[in-house]
Parts: sequence; structure tokens; C-alpha cells
Amino acid sequence: MNSSIFLFLLQDGAINGAIYALLGVTLVLVFTVTRVILVPQGDLVAFAGLTLAALEAGVVPQSVWLLATLAGIATVMDLVQALKERSISKALRATLVNLVPAAIVIGGVFLLTPMHLGSLANMLMCAAIVIPMGPYVYRVVFQPVADASVLLLLIASVGGHLALTALGLAIFGPEGFRSTPLFVGSMKIGALTVTYQSMLVVTTALFLLAALAAFFGRTFVGKALRASAINQRGARLVGVSPRLSGRIAFGMAAAIAVVSGVLIAPMTTLYYDSGFIIGLKGFVAAIIGGLGAYPATVFAAFGVGVLEAFSAFWASAYKEVIVFSSILPILLWRSWRTNPHEEE
Repeated sequence: MNSSIFLFLLQDGAINGAIYALLGVTLVLVFTVTRVILVPQGDLVAFAGLTLAALEAGVVPQSVWLLATLAGIATVMDLVQALKERSISKALRATLVNLVPAAIVIGGVFLLTPMHLGSLANMLMCAAIVIPMGPYVYRVVFQPVADASVLLLLIASVGGHLALTALGLAIFGPEGFRSTPLFVGSMKIGALTVTYQSMLVVTTALFLLAALAAFFGRTFVGKALRASAINQRGARLVGVSPRLSGRIAFGMAAAIAVVSGVLIAPMTTLYYDSGFIIGLKGFVAAIIGGLGAYPATVFAAFGVGVLEAFSAFWASAYKEVIVFSSILPILLWRSWRTNPHEEE
């Protein structure tokens, strides 16, 4: 291995690590607020990339029907709850909150997609389709069992992932798609050739991570989410709704998934099930970071990206095994050092 190959692998690892950092931080965010290990996070990333590719082709993405389905199921569940409480106002509010935004998004996508309005419009429509899926998934899958054990929530999360994977196959088909790069071209930095798209991935990821740190440290909503993460019972006593916190956390997770999907779609071919492996590597980074510490998760994510790049060079057939096996010594070390305690 010479210095040029070393620098190329380091660049590749930094690009992958930036995406894994976003996903790992998202997993930590959702877990600390709701105790849910968000296995479907990678599915939302793949759906965002595939939706953007369809919009660029001038075709209405079939993911709008997934949005409509989730909105319909959420509405039915809220209506049943409102009828049990015999509250007409809650029934009307449930219909307005769930159906009206979804209907506006779907109508706008059907109207604007054939106009070929450009990359910015396509990304905005992609965000409008995929981001609401996060709160809908929380309402349909996790809110009914929000007070259950972490194990039951994990089982529900795996079930949600399997359902979304099956729906992804039905919606997008088995073919892979790739979107056009947001920036074309490259530049030389010494002996290393860096594409503008890869620079965009790293800078966007770092900007989002800094924005998340500012959000949790300086905004009222961010502090409320931190309160829910530290003590849900105490947060409820001071007026912070766990359900609203869960929906906000899942909405932020879906927004980060859209950014991740838009960034990686021009760099790799995405399939309906591509998100699982991507999300799993973000999960590895979150576990190595402690599933509760954001800075440690970011550093672990870049470490996972670099490990994957060098593993692909030295033993490409075993790179996934090496990456996923890296979690084992961390788990063993923590199992020896951590005393067991009962969940509240």
C-alpha cells in the first residue's frame, strides 16, 4: 500500500463515516427519547434516495401511496381512540392533522412532478413525502406500545422494518436506481483527487451534527426532548408530552434520513432493501459510542467508516464481517464493567 492508496481509503472512510455518524446520532436521539431502537431508519434512507431518483426521471414516486397508507392507518387509529372517549373535537382534529397534510403533499407531487422544476424542487418534494412518514410510523407502530419494555419495542421495530422492506419491494420493485450528482467535478489536494459530491457529503454531515448540538443545547424544544430522554416521568409531570416528544424525534429521524438518502443516492445504486445494511452500520457506531453519547457516536461512526474502507482493500469478501464483528469486544468489555439493573 502506498501513500496514494492510503489517502484514497481514508477519504472513502470519511465519506462513509459521515453518513454513519448521521444515522448513529439519529438512533441515539430516538432511543434516548422513546427507548426505541429505530431499525427502520435505514429503510427511510433508501426510500428517500429512490423517491428522489423517480422525481428526477419525471415520474410520480410510488412512495406517495405509502405516505397515503400510513396517514390513513394513523387516522383510523386516532378516530377509534376519539370514539372511545366520545370526543368529536378529537376526531375532527385527528382527521385534519393526519389526512390534510398528506393530501396536500400528494396533490402537489402529482401536479409538480411532470413540470421538471429542477433539483431543488425535487429535493423539497422528496422531503415532503418522506419526512411525514417518521411521525406516522411512530403513531402506527410504536405509540400503542410506548410504555412497554425495551425488548418489546425492539420486536416492534424489527416488525416495522420487515413491513417497510416488503412495502419497498412492492412500491419500488427489485431494480436499483441512482440520482444525478448535485455537484459534478473534482479537485486535486496533493496526490488525492476529491470529488465535489464527496466534499458535500462530509460538510453537510458536519453542519447537521453541529446544528443538532445547537438545537439540543439552545432551543426550548431541544431541551424538552433532553428532559424526556433523561426522565420521561419527570418530563410528563412538568408538562412535556411523551407522545409529542416521540413524534418530534421520529420526524427529526426522517428528516436526517432524507438528507442521508439525497447525499448517497448519486454515489451508489440504491435498492429497496439497501437501507438495512447502511442503518446497521450506523447502529454499530451507536453501540460503540454507548447508545447515549452523541460525540462518542460521531467518533465511532468515522472509525467504522475507516475500518470498512481498509477492510474492503485488504479483505473485500469479509469487510461486512469485520465491521459487524468490531462490536463484539465492545459488548464484552461493557458486560464485564457494567452492573445489571432493573428497568424503570
